[in-house]
Amino acid sequence: MMFWIASAAGLAIAYLFGATPTGYLAGKLLRGIDIREHGSRSTGATNVLRTLGKWPALVVLLVDVLKGAAAIAFARGFYPWLATRITPPTTLDLQTLGPWAVGLAGLAVLLGHGRSIWLNFTGGKSAATGLGVLLALSWPVALGAAAIFGVTLAIFRIVSLSSMLAALTAIVFICIMDQPLPYRLLVIAGGLYVIMRHRANIQRLLSGAEPRLRQSSPESNTASKI
Repeated sequence: MMFWIASAAGLAIAYLFGATPTGYLAGKLLRGIDIREHGSRSTGATNVLRTLGKWPALVVLLVDVLKGAAAIAFARGFYPWLATRITPPTTLDLQTLGPWAVGLAGLAVLLGHGRSIWLNFTGGKSAATGLGVLLALSWPVALGAAAIFGVTLAIFRIVSLSSMLAALTAIVFICIMDQPLPYRLLVIAGGLYVIMRHRANIQRLLSGAEPRLRQSSPESNTASKI
């Protein structure tokens, strides 16, 4: 029982990595504002860029990427260490448990970023944190997704479209590469989660109202008229 309680605590720690509200803290520290009341209402780097500027956005982006990578690194070290401190169930194969634990930690950090306990379960779109997960999980998949993101952004100048295509690319790459099943399931579930978090962006893309990079968001324009 203690082994499973400690394992659950490890997942909670991974969630808290993601739940650290980087964009929100940037808004409070730099301008004393709640960034969820500005622009797209997201705490992600794109809304930070539109609301606070490029350097705060770059810092938020890097920290959000590091959150994802840190959660995977933590899981890879924590569960083998745990097995040396608390005797696991005799029926448990630790070599099999490891990838599944890493996969669950990856989902936990993505959920933490998108649904932070410190922000009443609001947050960002989890794209940057997802990139960090990919970098720690399989850097070729991460580079492939990042390349698609960069090319799409250069052509269309739309961050949301670039993020969703990058998520789809990661799903395709992880499925065609030789990766453990838990890693594949993590990237598939995580990629679909990132896309789901862009529901409002999809509606604006279909209506032609999605802002391009360096343009104000529709929510920001609406707020300025109130």
